[in-house]
Amino acid sequence: MSRTLRLAEQLIALPSVTPDDGGCMDVIMSHLKPLGFQCEEIVSGPDTFRVRNLWAHKPGRSGKTLAFAGHTDVVPTGPLEQWTSDPFTPTHRDGQLFGRGSSDMKTSIAAMVVATQEFLASQPEPDLGLAFLLTSDEEGPALDGTVVVCKMLKARGDAPDYCIVGEPTSVERTGDMIKNGRRGTMSGKLTVKGIQGHIAYPHLAQNPIHTAAPALAELVAMRWDEGNDFFQPTSWQISNIHGGTGASNIIPGTVVIDFNFRFCTESTPEHLQQRLTEVLNRHGLSYDLTWVIGGLPFLTTPGTLVEAVQEAIHSKTGIDTQLSTTGGTSDGRFIAQICPEVIELGPPNATIHKINEHVALADIEPLKDIYREVLQGLNRRLQAA
Repeated sequence: MSRTLRLAEQLIALPSVTPDDGGCMDVIMSHLKPLGFQCEEIVSGPDTFRVRNLWAHKPGRSGKTLAFAGHTDVVPTGPLEQWTSDPFTPTHRDGQLFGRGSSDMKTSIAAMVVATQEFLASQPEPDLGLAFLLTSDEEGPALDGTVVVCKMLKARGDAPDYCIVGEPTSVERTGDMIKNGRRGTMSGKLTVKGIQGHIAYPHLAQNPIHTAAPALAELVAMRWDEGNDFFQPTSWQISNIHGGTGASNIIPGTVVIDFNFRFCTESTPEHLQQRLTEVLNRHGLSYDLTWVIGGLPFLTTPGTLVEAVQEAIHSKTGIDTQLSTTGGTSDGRFIAQICPEVIELGPPNATIHKINEHVALADIEPLKDIYREVLQGLNRRLQAA
């Protein structure tokens, strides 16, 4: 059993359903402290939702730092009876490692730690500084996790120069896809007001579902932007509509529409909000509207980090990796506010959050080797500078 697999299994065996760290940070720190990392724990959140965060840093001679980022928390298991084996008992079947967090993302964390150990064994005093930014609040509200650490690092001028987030980004094989950006997310709750009344006397009422419908149709058909070379166009989707009292003979007084923008770098939250409210106003609606910005888009254009990762993947797997900005949000949205170059790289993501989550055993060592090669490649660049 490789050191990477052994550590991955050790972490999977620790139940760490968000926001509970389950002791994962202690295991990780036990590997980092002997390497010379200064480990700083940042505990955040109310007593009912305590979050453990870790910033571990080992400076290099150049002043440049690469941070490995990730999360130790996992999503709930779902019905235990539907799992073929216990979700917190690492199990091998058919060339796969089964367990909650095996793909998202304890294998990545294990690979990062072992890659760092191997790199420092060959380069005890590297030019490249190394860091780990870990949280137990990524799968939850994400209010007391990475965002808290990033604010702290920004305030004291201690931000990394490069960051690799260990999210599962691959499709078929480790390294076939990396994320060099993510779309932003912004949700809205629209309450359209009408006048409640008897359904047999519509002239004495005003049905807000009817008045909202033309505006919603226009919003569904709108082209918010054209995207760009890295992002698909911004999308607007309704996630829920609720109106009525449950009785079939009452015209409702309000209808509530929940919706979400997934937006690229061609649009800003302010511009999207403005365009949407212009439609509502043009249709003469009476409404209340609230907004929640879940994260801004970020993009790392091909440069030092992207090239180092591309070279490492090709060197260790022969794959010419694909750059992508698709999918949901990640903690990269917070890190990108303080770090100029952020990418995401991890194992295949086909089973994340599912019953019987698993990762191919054959994908584990290549991931560790890629991470190590990225460190070596960046270190060589700094030595040559």
